[in-house]
Amino acid sequence: MLINALNALSEDAAVAELLHCCGSTRWARRMAAARPLPSFEAMSMVADRIWASLEPQDWLEAFRTHPRIGELGGAGGAGRAGGWSADEQAGARSMTDAVGERLAKANREYEARFGYLFIVCATGKGAEEMVAILERRLAHAPGEELRIAAEEQRKIMRLRLSKLLDLGS
Repeated sequence: MLINALNALSEDAAVAELLHCCGSTRWARRMAAARPLPSFEAMSMVADRIWASLEPQDWLEAFRTHPRIGELGGAGGAGRAGGWSADEQAGARSMTDAVGERLAKANREYEARFGYLFIVCATGKGAEEMVAILERRLAHAPGEELRIAAEEQRKIMRLRLSKLLDLGS
């Protein structure tokens, strides 16, 4: 899709497309309302500004659309976003059983501690690296971790916006 095609979509159709990039309904609606956008760079700046203006419940809504790291399927496992998740988590596919067990255990601990699933921009990261990041982040205070997770979601959103517009990544 080219940016002109995104700009030409109806409001509802644009929201539907943007939700593939970020599962926050409020973010997608504000992005759709911000059109027309002249370029990917302008769209990225608007996307970041809108994301930063959202409330924690909007961030949590976006987090819920992702599969757990290492578990493709579930919330983010179907459709375009699911395919992107699978590509983003490609490094987790080659994990050993031991790493898989550490990852599953750390995922459970994270969700019990923070109340939402672990969010990391997994693109280019191997399974060992993702487990190490997850284990380190378990030590964060809840408010600090929520901000870190929101920043990781922002990175994912930026990558997916470029995929939506067929810019690669």
